[in-house]
Amino acid sequence: MADTPGDGPPRAALIAAVVLAVGAAVGFLVFAAVTQHQRGPAPVALSAVPAPRADGPECARLIGTLPEKVGDYRRAPLVEPAPAGAVAWQRDDGGEPLVLRCGVERPADFVVGAPLTVVDAVSWFRVQDPSDADRATWFAVDRPVYVALTLPRDSGPDAIQTVSTAVTATLPAQPADPGPAA
Repeated sequence: MADTPGDGPPRAALIAAVVLAVGAAVGFLVFAAVTQHQRGPAPVALSAVPAPRADGPECARLIGTLPEKVGDYRRAPLVEPAPAGAVAWQRDDGGEPLVLRCGVERPADFVVGAPLTVVDAVSWFRVQDPSDADRATWFAVDRPVYVALTLPRDSGPDAIQTVSTAVTATLPAQPADPGPAA
């Protein structure tokens, strides 16, 4: 059936309008995805924790060698005022970040006989916050400064392996100094 005057716009014009609308929507989604990827992760807000040696040369060396990517996490800017000696990585889709803090105090639970996990020649002590089962903090306890790495449950082994490599390269090993026996 042929289009007749008065039946609305011609069929070709309708098809062209739909194609243009769909193309514009797809173009907008592609543009949004590309610009989000270029902007990188959103800034991460970190609370201050006692870190008496965070401003020291050991932490400066370590932080200077940390990579931009850890697995599928990318280094994220920190919300100002950012704590000294801190670095965060976040996935592009958000979620819980990986957080490294250098120069922190010895963990209170680190005592003689506490279990350690060795990853790439670094001795790590794990602290699980009973109120937050989705994250654990690992402390490098055999270096001149304590390094804390807080990991979300689903972060995988890349983070602790990557950070262990950087710790080994920049901070000399020394005997772990646990507190008194529990």
